[in-house]
Amino acid sequence: MGICGKQLNYSRPLEVLSPAGDMERLEAAIEFGADAVYLGGKMFGMRAASPNFTDEQLKEACDKVHAKGRRVYLTCNTLPRNDEMPHFEGFVKNAVGAGIDALIVNDIGVLSLVKKYAPDMEIHMSTQTGIVNYVTAQEFYNMGAKRVVLARELSLDEIAEIRAKTSRELEIECFVHGAMCVSFSGRCLISQYLIGRDANRGECAQPCRWGYHLMEEKREGEFYPVFEDERGTYILNAKDLCMIDHIDKLAEAGVDSLKIEGRAKSSYYVSVVTNAYRRAVDSFLEAPESFSLAEDIRSEVFKVSHRAYCTGFFFGHPKDCQYYENSGYIRDWDVCAIVTGYDSERGLLECVQRNKFLKGTTLELLEPEGLPVQLAADELYDENFEPIESTNHAAMKFYIKCGKAYKPHSIIRKEN
Repeated sequence: MGICGKQLNYSRPLEVLSPAGDMERLEAAIEFGADAVYLGGKMFGMRAASPNFTDEQLKEACDKVHAKGRRVYLTCNTLPRNDEMPHFEGFVKNAVGAGIDALIVNDIGVLSLVKKYAPDMEIHMSTQTGIVNYVTAQEFYNMGAKRVVLARELSLDEIAEIRAKTSRELEIECFVHGAMCVSFSGRCLISQYLIGRDANRGECAQPCRWGYHLMEEKREGEFYPVFEDERGTYILNAKDLCMIDHIDKLAEAGVDSLKIEGRAKSSYYVSVVTNAYRRAVDSFLEAPESFSLAEDIRSEVFKVSHRAYCTGFFFGHPKDCQYYENSGYIRDWDVCAIVTGYDSERGLLECVQRNKFLKGTTLELLEPEGLPVQLAADELYDENFEPIESTNHAAMKFYIKCGKAYKPHSIIRKEN
């Protein structure tokens, strides 16, 4: 039975939706199993700090993704001001020309303009819209939205009720992995108040991750820690979201698309996390009634830089989703190289360096849509096939002795 007591089926495949902050991360997402990617142009997107895509790059990105049979969603989910509105028609028409599959919007006026300028364009309502009930979700569907990205503050029971009380043709998307915002679905004003960078226009400085102290007005310079409890002063710092153990429950609730946060993350992060969710979803779809996540899949999300994990609001009010000791990341693994080819005559993996490592290091290799395998760096060679003791030059080309060919884009990493 489903979460709300209703039998739900899995007639639509679960979509793994990955972030793409630039072309390298887009390629990583597609190679490692994303069904779709979401990205931003140079205007109207919520990640101003990411490189994002020029008009020409947007067309190139769509061509690359469509060649693999996948989809591209373009963000236009800021709250545009008056002076930006004259530029919106050109933005939409360029998106249509590039071949974008859907636009992610946050504003009713923007929604109306998309329908005016591109009546055939698929529309997704952003999580910043703040959709928390079935009436709102259905009304956006009535207004022309194909999909709603629900607010992150909903439980699985609430999501299941939205699914049960809206048109079946309406798709439901939820964030399932990545950074969480201390404010409601990203509608934060702290950054704008403190340093003039507007989170609702893609410029958040993440002041929720800062440590805070109390100062008495007549004792300037004497700081006292602000404690939420005995553990520390990072009173606004949220843990990262991770729902990889609960693919079955997300499907039961009626979620169609599993969204990974992280357009500002590295290509390594995008590759590894996408691969983990791809394998988790495939594992679930193979045996939905007896789903149990394998440890070698679960462990992958711990091999990227991350904060402590939690399950957010999915199982009700969060009981342990704040981290007070510091705002730092857990980083137990480093990427060492990316595989670019294989020299079958010499039995050598061709690689490009990402971080230095020494001959004799025990490495781990992750192939696109595969599981990690151990790789011993017993023999290293430079680009001229001369033996070397380490990969000590940034982005250098080198070779590792290996009896098996692995796909280009495979990741080589080591535990710290």
